[in-house]
Amino acid sequence: MSVTDSPAARLQALFEGHRLTPTQRRIAHSMVRRAADVPFLSSVELAELAGVSQPSVTRFAVALGFDGYPALRRHLREVAPAEPAADAGSSNEYQQAVEAEIENLRHLAEALADPRPVERAGRLLAASRPLPVLGLRAAAAQAHGFAYFAAKVHPDVRLLNEGGTMLHDRIDAAVRAGATALLCFALPRHPREVVDTLDYARQAGLTVVTVADSAFAPVAKVSDLLLPAAVGTGLAFDTACAPMLLGRVLLEAMCDDLPQAQSRLEEFDVKAAARGLFVD
Repeated sequence: MSVTDSPAARLQALFEGHRLTPTQRRIAHSMVRRAADVPFLSSVELAELAGVSQPSVTRFAVALGFDGYPALRRHLREVAPAEPAADAGSSNEYQQAVEAEIENLRHLAEALADPRPVERAGRLLAASRPLPVLGLRAAAAQAHGFAYFAAKVHPDVRLLNEGGTMLHDRIDAAVRAGATALLCFALPRHPREVVDTLDYARQAGLTVVTVADSAFAPVAKVSDLLLPAAVGTGLAFDTACAPMLLGRVLLEAMCDDLPQAQSRLEEFDVKAAARGLFVD
């Protein structure tokens, strides 16, 4: 099945072009994540899944142009047919969380069937000197991991993983030094400071590439290129395997546009061996 034929992709297409409220974006995000189940859910079940009220689901359906949720569900059964997900059976909550994360990775694989957005992002990031990488709170680890590896192949990577009044100053400094793009990792719960910083970065002339948990995330409106990768929500704290993997895919795409990437890696290996840096 191609990415354009998947239930998630057809749902995504249904929502595009509509101005949705934050609550409605939350419903849309939940529907995309559970695309196989949604055509079989009642409005009450969808409300529970999204963590909103049942009237919010009804208003969401009306916002999409339907008479109500029953009409939306009938439409979903026509355009996004799918079998109900198999019963979790005897799986415990930890196994279910892992299975949900595996499903997130499957959705990411479907999205990458069209490599053009990632390839475009790779070109933008490779060309930016320096390259600021932003990630606050829950996304700080993703930004740190990307910046750690990117610094091995990119001549000037600047990690922005702490908020505060200096953040805009560091954006200004990157622009003065010649930066043309900024990479942001944005995960729930989305700090208002991230949205404000991305807006500031765009006003400063930077092209914003964002890895976010959903195409309907609050950062979408302040991003020039948004690459979605869902997070797992089955445990007390969200899991972010898909965003992390997408970050590594972006690194690969960036390396493809850095002619000296391979020689830089080989140089690092030689120096690491000389220093006895690693035990293996």
